Amino acid sequence: MEPGGRPVVGLHLPLTPALPPRVLSTPAAEAMIARLTQAHGPLMFHQSGGCCDGSAPMCFLRGEFRTGASDVLLGHIGGDCPVWIGAAQFEYWQHTQLTIDLVPGRGAGMSLEAPEGFRFITRSRVFSDEEAAALAAAGPPPLGDSV
Repeated sequence: MEPGGRPVVGLHLPLTPALPPRVLSTPAAEAMIARLTQAHGPLMFHQSGGCCDGSAPMCFLRGEFRTGASDVLLGHIGGDCPVWIGAAQFEYWQHTQLTIDLVPGRGAGMSLEAPEGFRFITRSRVFSDEEAAALAAAGPPPLGDSV
């Protein structure tokens, strides 16, 4: 406001660019997450680092898979479904945006979608220089012991 109570016209505040999400999901994955949530309750994902189904995202009942202090929270998909990744795997993939997708076929027996005849997979794309700089400036994502 200017003196006298008149509004300031043309005042531009610097905008903070939104951070690009580290994890996304496709409509097919979102539909399966909704279906599994309805059948089982709240879910979580952990991006595997090489056991079982290679580097497949594993879907569990929330809390069924214990995250550790070094697990990294990438974000949430399907509403409120957290996606975690181990620290060592995050080191390899921190420069990429991960997209959880769903394809026909059977995956690991431990992941909730396995009996449905589908499997979750991870697709990725490299962040642009601008996106990578914004993420770096924001600091590291939350770890399992800080959430």
